Amino acid sequence: MTLYTALIIMGLLGVVLGGVIGIFVKIFKVEKDARAELALELLPGANCGGCGKAGCADFANALAAGEATPGNCPVSSYEQRSAIAYALGIDAGPVEMKQAVVCCLADLGAEEIDYNGVPDCNAANLVAGGPTTCRYGCLGLGSCARVCPFGAIEIIGRVAVVHPELCTGCGKCSDVCPRHVIRMVPAGTTVHVYCNSPEKGVVKRTFCQSACLGCRKCERMLPGRFKFNEFLALINYDYPIFLQAEDVEKCGCPAGCIMTEANRYQAAKTASAKGAK
Repeated sequence: MTLYTALIIMGLLGVVLGGVIGIFVKIFKVEKDARAELALELLPGANCGGCGKAGCADFANALAAGEATPGNCPVSSYEQRSAIAYALGIDAGPVEMKQAVVCCLADLGAEEIDYNGVPDCNAANLVAGGPTTCRYGCLGLGSCARVCPFGAIEIIGRVAVVHPELCTGCGKCSDVCPRHVIRMVPAGTTVHVYCNSPEKGVVKRTFCQSACLGCRKCERMLPGRFKFNEFLALINYDYPIFLQAEDVEKCGCPAGCIMTEANRYQAAKTASAKGAK
């Protein structure tokens, strides 16, 4: 008799609790925005955060609320942005595609320090300064490569190198770099200054033979195409025409730190092969 009583009580409790849960679900039910769900389906789903939101779901909610435009997503294609704009009845918005570039030639001319610490750029930068003598240079420990959702960064020897054909411009690598060696530049640019130190040329050349001298020869040879941060040349990416391979020769950079992406990659591979011997 006791067993039957217990079963009956348990059954009644189950019915009561089920009813209470059902009431709570109805009271506290969060209505889903059909527009946000539609936008989420059309987004690439990378959850890279390049749009400035926590992820694709957060960005979809912002699209539905009119707080963002499809053009804010650096990963989506033209077709995806157009589809979202059409589905939500909104303007696709301006698109400014970016790509990452690691502005360092430590593998070609900088002295290397023995480093046996944690293989993480932020940890090395905080504790021991890492495996390089330049406090502005790439640490080469791969923190940027590990956070890249698209496998666009390769550690070649002692430095990180970006594969522009894989980079979507999400900016995760730039955010994680403790020395701000990785810059986000307009997509389609192929010539960059591969140095990150604003120190005087005579100082940085004592430990890196590939460092920018700050001599301003590039500025004299190509007026308006460069700007300077103390003794560091920076390409003026706002100039209407991007620098081309022939402009590298015209600059005549004595340090050789102004290079095309293709030449930079090849130089890194060559330096890595020599170091492995």
